[in-house]
Amino acid sequence: CGSCWAFSTTESIESANFIAGNPLKTLTVEQIVDCDTTDSGCQGGNPTTAFQYVIGAGGLESESDYPYTAGGGQTGQCQFDKSKIVQSIRGWSYATQSQDETAMKDAMASKGPLSVCVDAQSWQFYSGGIMKAAGCGTQLDHAVQAVGYDMSSNYWKVRNSWGASWGENGYIRLEYGANACGVAQLTTYATA
Repeated sequence: CGSCWAFSTTESIESANFIAGNPLKTLTVEQIVDCDTTDSGCQGGNPTTAFQYVIGAGGLESESDYPYTAGGGQTGQCQFDKSKIVQSIRGWSYATQSQDETAMKDAMASKGPLSVCVDAQSWQFYSGGIMKAAGCGTQLDHAVQAVGYDMSSNYWKVRNSWGASWGENGYIRLEYGANACGVAQLTTYATA
């Protein structure tokens, strides 16, 4: 199932609400996959329109109330129950309009982890280290969560949705300052 966009959106909302002082909640990804009709479920989507869906729906249920079942590759029927909403957002914003990694770093420092879209075509064999910009393109085809940066070693730390057995325990490090894999092209965050 091509639901990375829903994972990235949900992770951004979880992070924003925790940073705002709320208890950390594990939110449903499946609700977005099944119910966001602007996007295409298992066929893909975009965090920007997924954020709009969450705002329009009034929020998200918990993962335990609406568990992820799309792993088999099929978008399910929408089972959203508004009475079970456990988290909402006030809005969302672009972290940068100009592919400026300094602005992206500043947004991360002030707003927290970011939902980012990347070119992940070369990621399937990644097992560790800093992926250089020369190792990937900039045709965005995957959504992830940028969770940190290290200026002394010059990389972004990015959380992927492919599980802990992939990469560095589910994370990849991307070269900072070169728009590696298009990391700075489409960056957003939720506002709690």
